[in-house]
Amino acid sequence: MSSSPQAVIQHFFDPETWTYTYVVYEDVGSPCAIIDSVLNYDPKSGRTKTKSADEVIAFVQSKQLQTTWILETHAHADHLTAAPYLQSQLGGKIVIGDHITNVQTVFKGVFGLDEQFDTHGAQFNHLLKDGESLAFGNLSLKALYVPGHTPACMAYVIGDAIFVGDTLFMPDVGTARCDFPGGNANMLYQSVQKILAYPPETKLYMCHDYPPATRQ
Repeated sequence: MSSSPQAVIQHFFDPETWTYTYVVYEDVGSPCAIIDSVLNYDPKSGRTKTKSADEVIAFVQSKQLQTTWILETHAHADHLTAAPYLQSQLGGKIVIGDHITNVQTVFKGVFGLDEQFDTHGAQFNHLLKDGESLAFGNLSLKALYVPGHTPACMAYVIGDAIFVGDTLFMPDVGTARCDFPGGNANMLYQSVQKILAYPPETKLYMCHDYPPATRQ
């Protein structure tokens, strides 16, 4: 009887935005998924750089990985995504939860964007539904809808790991904020309970970490 394939998880930390990006794969030369990438942004100059994304690209190429999916757990307010840049260099499809259309509609009104701004998720290659699975090689991920921080937050379950986005932080930090347009504390509570219902050996991978000075 063959055992289930084991995922290798490589993390990259961007110190400017306190963001973790993950590359998940099975072995050298296998398909991979990239989760929550970062495009560096300098607010003083208004310019972007690809330093963090280039580190991910170098790793993927060094392992001869085939990029299948470039995933977002949600639309980020605290950093820019490098997904289009990664796609231009590595291929793959850009994926986000299907409720991103709600977020786009809300912020179209907040920022007074013109009618040409698309709110149907056309900026992404695939919109994931709750419970939907995506395969990459012998591995697969399952979408877990976890609204609250935003209406579109989606966690990704891969084996015994859950990539929780901003829904949860480290225990000494807590949970995501809910005061953005469309945020909802009651929904966030239910989403946290959904994650914590998984077996105790489940590993949680955060999108951000803002360590307090008291952490050892």
